[in-house]
Amino acid sequence: MLGEANESTGARERLFGVWRRVLSLAWPVMAEQTTRTLMRTVDVFVTGLFSPAAVAAVGLADLYARFPLRIGLGLGGGAIALSSQDTGRGADATRDEAVTQALVLGALAGIPFIAFGSLFGREAIALLGAPPRVARMGGTYLAVILATAPARHVALIAARSLQGTGDTRTPMYVNVVANVLNVVGSVALGLGTFGAPELEVVGVGLATAGANVFTACVLSVAIAVPSGRFGGPWTAASFVRPRNPVIARQLVAVSLPRIGEGLVATLAEFPFNALLLGFGTAVNAAFQIGRRAYQQVTGPLSRGYAVAANVVVGQPLGEGDPERARFNGWAVCALGLLTVGAVGILVALLATPFVSLFTDDSTTLGYAAGFARTYGLVAPFYAFFVVLSGALQGASDTRTPFFARLVGTFGGLLGLSYLLGVGLDYGVFGVYVGIAASYTAMAVIVAVGFRRGDWAARAATMLDERSGTEA
Repeated sequence: MLGEANESTGARERLFGVWRRVLSLAWPVMAEQTTRTLMRTVDVFVTGLFSPAAVAAVGLADLYARFPLRIGLGLGGGAIALSSQDTGRGADATRDEAVTQALVLGALAGIPFIAFGSLFGREAIALLGAPPRVARMGGTYLAVILATAPARHVALIAARSLQGTGDTRTPMYVNVVANVLNVVGSVALGLGTFGAPELEVVGVGLATAGANVFTACVLSVAIAVPSGRFGGPWTAASFVRPRNPVIARQLVAVSLPRIGEGLVATLAEFPFNALLLGFGTAVNAAFQIGRRAYQQVTGPLSRGYAVAANVVVGQPLGEGDPERARFNGWAVCALGLLTVGAVGILVALLATPFVSLFTDDSTTLGYAAGFARTYGLVAPFYAFFVVLSGALQGASDTRTPFFARLVGTFGGLLGLSYLLGVGLDYGVFGVYVGIAASYTAMAVIVAVGFRRGDWAARAATMLDERSGTEA
């Protein structure tokens, strides 16, 4: 009996130890994401002061702006996986080369977006059915935003590379300052305050573009400055001359499924929004409000846990301890279920008063509460998916989350929603079921992948390949 009690106490202390480590890694990411969400909210508020056409122009342009975001996040996923593993095994040389190569690939991948935005921005907005005035404003805004696509990639990849080393605070400091500057710039350049010219939509775009460049430059300097300069080390990672093709191949292999997962989610927005519009404009608006309300309170938590899961799984794998990596992954998952799940239940219980902060239209309010309630009830499944996706990514397995996203998006979000909502005439209720089914399916797939997959062996093989090139 005494032995069983000691074993139970040891397991509990081990679990709490992982939770303390996760929270120390996650809270800076959560703070950063909170200010990022605030920045986007201010942009919508400022453009709303101009005209409804301005809001529509920025909203449509942001659909295209998500493509470089997804590529940057995908390459950042490869960088954080290799960075966390090599940090765990103390392989600074290969870690620094992975960071350098990922940043070079990201900068190069952003160049085509500059050409697209400057040459086809207006046409791209018009293709979505926008009237000429909206297409003109949206095209100009898109050209400004995409002009800094290489900087956006560099900022995303640099942040995740540093997070892989266990440094989540440096990206937080830089991104919080950048987001505040973005908010001030949107108000100043958009509305013409503080003595700045009133540029309206163009001003809002310039503020975002400036924040992208600021973040990329400061994080790059943080990585480039040698340790010991200015009285102490700035970051663990540093730049080196890229010359290892094995690392380049592994970066691409890990990043491509992550990019594909993001592109699937982005592309699905187009037919799904069209499906909602088929039920009326109020339903589409209600979906945007309900999802926004849910993401506002759960998004920072989930993203913070995903980054922490990546680190606490990737670093033990680098140390050659897959058992600890597996325990850590499930431990983060349990913490996500307790916290994100609890917040989701509150959202479901308080759905109507919560969404009423965003609209007072009775029809829209009813549907928005339904969407918020649906997202709140499936919050535990979403937490499961996001956390275990981060854990698998730390083990260099980005294919399982990609497959889960593919099945959930096309089988549940689009397929089941259309079948029940349109085919069987259940209306918006069918869409609620489709959303719930999509998150449930994604959670089940990644859970099975983490429980039974060969991610530990795959990570070990990739580590051996990189180790073989160090000599």
